Amino acid sequence: MLLSDRPLLGDVMPIHAMRRREFITALGGAATWPVAALCQQPAVPVIGYLGSQSLATFASRLDAFRQGLGESGYTDGQNVTIEFRWAEGQHHRLPALAADLVARRVAVLVAPGGAPAALAAKSATTVIPIVFEMGADPIAMGLVSSFSHPGGNLTGVSSLSVEVTPKRLEILHELAPKATVVAALINPTSPTAASQTRSLQEAAGILRLQLHVLHASTEQDVDSAFATLLKLRAGALVVASDTFFAFHSEQLAVLTARHAIPAIQQSRDFSVAGGLASYGGNFMESHRQAGIYTGRIIKGDKPADLPVQQVTKLEMVINLKTAKTLGITVPPSVLSRADELIE
Repeated sequence: MLLSDRPLLGDVMPIHAMRRREFITALGGAATWPVAALCQQPAVPVIGYLGSQSLATFASRLDAFRQGLGESGYTDGQNVTIEFRWAEGQHHRLPALAADLVARRVAVLVAPGGAPAALAAKSATTVIPIVFEMGADPIAMGLVSSFSHPGGNLTGVSSLSVEVTPKRLEILHELAPKATVVAALINPTSPTAASQTRSLQEAAGILRLQLHVLHASTEQDVDSAFATLLKLRAGALVVASDTFFAFHSEQLAVLTARHAIPAIQQSRDFSVAGGLASYGGNFMESHRQAGIYTGRIIKGDKPADLPVQQVTKLEMVINLKTAKTLGITVPPSVLSRADELIE
């Protein structure tokens, strides 16, 4: 074989050199692929939970929210994380807490427990999806354009707690028919204060009751309102729908018991704590629905495409032990409508 017939060294790589380079390349790829794969793994979504009350007062409702979240395929601490902020019943704290969760860049901002939380969330972001849970009309509150097509970045669940405030007065009148002078406790800082005041005054007129409207937005205000209530010789008390009053259900129950005042409030917690009666939306169901919607949004659904859910089931709880202490005989018509009787 002539020397000129041999291939030049620059044309063909020696076998041992080629295998060495392939090995190094393969080794380098093997060293880097786990890092790349790790970077491609999706981060666990974070849910921002803007609580209007506290963990203690919201425990059962939070369980219902987690149940709904589970129905959508998500479990807190496994494939989703919930970051909580609690306002402790103080509306003025909600905007700052909402802004804090937005800065955290949560995947969904949940605003349960009434219009104040929902409005604070709406003011904090126009980008992050928001799921509200409230007793007021979200259209009247300016949160959505319609129930069927919410539009924007908000959707959620609405119950009838605010709407049935005058019905509470009617039930109270059935329980304490001799009380012709009645007081109404309203939080003036609530966005629904004016509408609830009007509806209670109209209902009082129909029932031929003298109604005194008392305002309270702090614990000290509540004590002062009860002092005024006694001076007015009001024979019964109806409490308007509001997260502040729901948060202070136990304080209200203690005061009504101390002063022997038949009273009705929105939250079941009030009756459990010793208040005479409660009547309002089924909070367990509304929070469960909020959890379902939160999971659907994490999966990719848009708030604008999710109709606002309306929980129409109402819940009446009567504390028979308190009724007996007050010398009240609960009419059969009320007993038959009650969802729960506490003895």
